[in-house]
Amino acid sequence: MTKRIAFLASDIKVAQTARDSLVKLYGNAAPRDADVVVALGGDGFMLHTLHNMQHLDTPVYGMNRGTIGFLMNEFHEDDLLERLADAEEEVINPLAMQAMDQSGKLHEALAINEVSLLRAGPQAARLKISVDGRVRMPELVCDGALLSTPAGSTAYNYSAHGPILPIGSDVLALTAIAAFRPRRWRGALLPKIAKVRFDVLDAEKRPVMADADSVSFADIDWVEIRSEPSIQHRILFDPGHGLEERLISEQFT
Repeated sequence: MTKRIAFLASDIKVAQTARDSLVKLYGNAAPRDADVVVALGGDGFMLHTLHNMQHLDTPVYGMNRGTIGFLMNEFHEDDLLERLADAEEEVINPLAMQAMDQSGKLHEALAINEVSLLRAGPQAARLKISVDGRVRMPELVCDGALLSTPAGSTAYNYSAHGPILPIGSDVLALTAIAAFRPRRWRGALLPKIAKVRFDVLDAEKRPVMADADSVSFADIDWVEIRSEPSIQHRILFDPGHGLEERLISEQFT
């Protein structure tokens, strides 16, 4: 049975050209009617597609027409149906973030990669970190901190010297960004079910912004983050090139 495919592409020319060629070869279905969505672009567009598709139980197969493409497969036109038939599925859960700003407004967002807190002024941020209601670090002086999923552990987390996490590890990475006190503290590994809270100390003098997969909120007082098991993102990879293999390979490059 031929799969009904919905082709989505980022705005860059090479992705749009690839979409036009694939639509001519395979047709094009609306995402709500498709058996599979093919996303053409880079990792940023893949995250955008996954967020937009979270209300549908439709797997997403990415082909790299961007830059990094960690979440993407290689781009080929001719054998797409065979590749989709053989593809292996990974299921990932996002992080759910609640953030209160200094005006008392509550913000909510989901993050497939990570939730990060970043200083928004010239002075370092001062953060209090609690895990499951227990204060674990009364004060972290830093440029910021982030909580990463295994799927996002090779992104900003890895650049901040956080650990790469296997997909099946059921842990989250709490990573400091340029920690000043405690000096060189780089973070902790936490159970996937942990609820993490950051309180911004001296928020008016040392403003902090919160970011969930590039959705940002300014002048934050506190942030609470937990994994959201009720939302499942289905990602398809070519055999032997799934997230598990990519996470391992990344540590030897």
